[in-house]
Amino acid sequence: MSILGNFINGQAVASQSERTAPVYNPATGQQSLQVALSTADETREAVRVAHEAFAGWSKVTPLKRSRILFKFKALVEAHADELARLIASEHGKVFSDAKGEVTRGLEVVEFACGIPHLQKGEHSMNVGTGVDSYSMMQPLGVCAGISPFNFPAMVPMWMFPIALACGNTFVMKPSEKDPSTSMRLAELLTEAGLPDGVFNVVNGDKEAVDVLLTDERVEAVSFVGSTPIAEYIYATGSAHGKRVQALGGAKNHMVIMPDADLDQAVGALMGAAYGSAGERCMAISVAVPVGEETANRLREKLVAELDKLSIGPGLVDGPDNDMGPLITREHLEKVKGYIQAGADEGAELVVDGRDASIEGDGFFLGGSLFDHVTPGMRIHREEIFGPVLAIARAASFDDAVKMINDHEFGNGTAIFTRDGDAARQYCEQIQVGMVGVNVPIPVPMAFHSFGGWKRSLFGPLHMHGPDGVRFNTRMKTITQRWPSGIREETNHFTMPTH
Repeated sequence: MSILGNFINGQAVASQSERTAPVYNPATGQQSLQVALSTADETREAVRVAHEAFAGWSKVTPLKRSRILFKFKALVEAHADELARLIASEHGKVFSDAKGEVTRGLEVVEFACGIPHLQKGEHSMNVGTGVDSYSMMQPLGVCAGISPFNFPAMVPMWMFPIALACGNTFVMKPSEKDPSTSMRLAELLTEAGLPDGVFNVVNGDKEAVDVLLTDERVEAVSFVGSTPIAEYIYATGSAHGKRVQALGGAKNHMVIMPDADLDQAVGALMGAAYGSAGERCMAISVAVPVGEETANRLREKLVAELDKLSIGPGLVDGPDNDMGPLITREHLEKVKGYIQAGADEGAELVVDGRDASIEGDGFFLGGSLFDHVTPGMRIHREEIFGPVLAIARAASFDDAVKMINDHEFGNGTAIFTRDGDAARQYCEQIQVGMVGVNVPIPVPMAFHSFGGWKRSLFGPLHMHGPDGVRFNTRMKTITQRWPSGIREETNHFTMPTH
């Protein structure tokens, strides 16, 4: 069986590691290849190559860097179906969802193509007599990205395009569960004209990650994953002098007000809760209907829709299924354990996804629905990352807001209502980083920044958008006066003033 290695200095290279991990096709349950778990020395070699490439790449003009990214964008568009099939075969999501992932990643590439404008500094004339000040946004050096399994194309493209556009070099560490997409993106970057060594891919696990967090040549680390790992990434990287943006877990709530268009809300909720088998950090996993009548009507409509949910492989001849398999058998068993825990803690299991009849040996699970879920239950406190939706009833708008604000996570949320006052009040009061009003998954466009609050984000700067440029550059401010303009003697022993 083939072993996937690394991409270093412009080419695919075999790993010398004796450790490997299996990569599965989740729809069949069969192993498709092995991926090398790189050694610390191999990871350091990738960092060395990126460090040496920085001297040349940082001197390339922003306009020329932009042109390479424009070529990369065109290549990704030309190979979008290929990339989507690769994602579907290793992650399991349905083809149309995988294609949408590629598109959302491309939006960040498009944003990064505007770097000649985005990396402009500021200038002030005559801050004092004959004295001018201006700023420069300069690249950092070697940046690293550590991405999760659930978006093998989109999340890396949230990270490296802006870093490269700003003049940095990059080392990507993708998830070992679906590593092939990052390798293919590296090939397309090289085909677009990116110089060797500027973008590198190291496949591996914690051994590789720890090198990226501690090697003094790495200046910045971007991470998306679970909160415990995000905390570790942030603490370790920061302790070693790196700037870190570490996006963690989520428990996203959708409030459904009594005046909401319930059919619209249910349609949105089905896709937001069960799309990609719930393996999204922005998935809606808790529905919060306000009032008993709203809750009863919502439940009835959700049960009817769940009965129509089509579950099957991500790659099929004909119309896509609604939902594919989970990523691994281990994760499948973990989600099943959450379903059992919810039932054991007293939540009403209205629809049990474990009972779904699905052909084949893939890692499939039907959609589950709980009702009468309370904040103390594990299925409300913890991120399940599977096709499990909880209904947590609220007696009032204020109770709904309190339930969400009391939660440790603050990634995304939504409210469905026709009442502009309620929506405005919700947006102001809710302690969550990304809010949708009659929009179920409020992922910002690439020219805005993505990130949550509370224990959903560690670090001051969000990902992509304006924060992405700030994260990948450092500001230098120059205050200057030319000798020809100095007409009088200056006392050099006092605090300079203008």
